[in-house]
Amino acid sequence: MKIARVEFENEVFYAELAGDLLRRLFGSPFEEIRYDGREYPLGEARLVAPVAPSKIVCIAKNYYAHALEMRGSAPEEPLMFLKPGTSVLNPGETILCPPDSERVDYEGELGIVIGRRCRNVQKDAFRDVVLGYTCVNDVTARDLQAKDGQWTRAKGFDTFCPIGPWIETGYDPFNAKLETRLNGEVRQSERTAAMMHAADELIAYITRVMTLLPGDVIATGTPAGIGPMRPGDTVEVELEGIGVLKNTVGRA
Repeated sequence: MKIARVEFENEVFYAELAGDLLRRLFGSPFEEIRYDGREYPLGEARLVAPVAPSKIVCIAKNYYAHALEMRGSAPEEPLMFLKPGTSVLNPGETILCPPDSERVDYEGELGIVIGRRCRNVQKDAFRDVVLGYTCVNDVTARDLQAKDGQWTRAKGFDTFCPIGPWIETGYDPFNAKLETRLNGEVRQSERTAAMMHAADELIAYITRVMTLLPGDVIATGTPAGIGPMRPGDTVEVELEGIGVLKNTVGRA
């Protein structure tokens, strides 16, 4: 099932995407999924980020080749950092390069959308707490990341976390193709099977540290091929079986 969050006639609501038709839901998909009977053509609504997370938990250097391109070693345990909820950007909107930075990079990733409040989740029970999966672009001010020695500023600017286009609930996160394109040219291409720490391990590890809430997102790490974006560019993150997250790039 594809679950979208859409804006239509100044209302924002959840709907199931069935072909080119949006079937409106009562409330949120984090509760019981029920249809309210209203339907809308997809072309008449605007897709917004499929969640409004309290936090985005990101995993660094989770693909070996990316760890090497960052001139670092692969961490033995998942290496976590946070992006604020205010960094979330809707599909189709513009990533804003801040004047503080001279290099802003794309990082295409698989996103895990948490479906219920959870703590201390066992690996074999990870599916019980997942609503579904989506595409994430972990936008990074690369020069500020190097300058600061920690990543809050480099990862936390407004617009630095495009998410979407929707949530896919029936999905296998363990061996999907991930591709990032800049102006139509493939820059990242890898399968999620190459992750050093897979979805089940990440959820178990993170929930030993913090409580995850419905709508929180885990960005599972980016493969090799990161690079800069410039105003005027278009970046697309595509996950096999989910869809394409497309954003333009501009200047703040």
